[in-house]
Amino acid sequence: MAVIALEGMHFRAFHGLYEEERIIGNDFILDIEIKVDVSKVVVIHEHGIDKIDNTINYETVYEICRIEMATPHKLLEQLLASILLALKYQFKTMFSVKIKIKKLNPPMGGRVEWSSLEDFHDFIKQCGRCEKPVICYDPLTNSCGCIEVIQKIHPRTLEMLRTQFKGCLCRKCYEEFAG
Repeated sequence: MAVIALEGMHFRAFHGLYEEERIIGNDFILDIEIKVDVSKVVVIHEHGIDKIDNTINYETVYEICRIEMATPHKLLEQLLASILLALKYQFKTMFSVKIKIKKLNPPMGGRVEWSSLEDFHDFIKQCGRCEKPVICYDPLTNSCGCIEVIQKIHPRTLEMLRTQFKGCLCRKCYEEFAG
């Protein structure tokens, strides 16, 4: 297991509750740590280009952050949720994500170097049936890797599974009920 981190990403952005903040803008520093299994990382050579597989591409992480930072939000909580959702959509193998954002020189009426907000999400769960560890994103947002298997399970069977077992099941256990 490894942590892929991008620390000290600087952005000029227009987030804030007050209209002045959204007009004038502010400077932000963003840190992200993503825990991932790197034991199966490979470099694939396709069409004269080297590509990495089975890991988190930090260039893509940066691009996600850059795009999300360019979209104004009134609250930093909304911004962090938006970044997390984009990361979950892009990378299905994250074990956990920690995001911290600092807003430099926030408008407080006095000298404050920064305000900050930090969020952490752990995606490692235990299968409710076989008790093996499983990476589980929120199936309600369609970011779970098992969603296509779950959709093959009859609704009554799925209801029975949710009643009988707490939380998510691993893909192998879901496949046994998919028919």
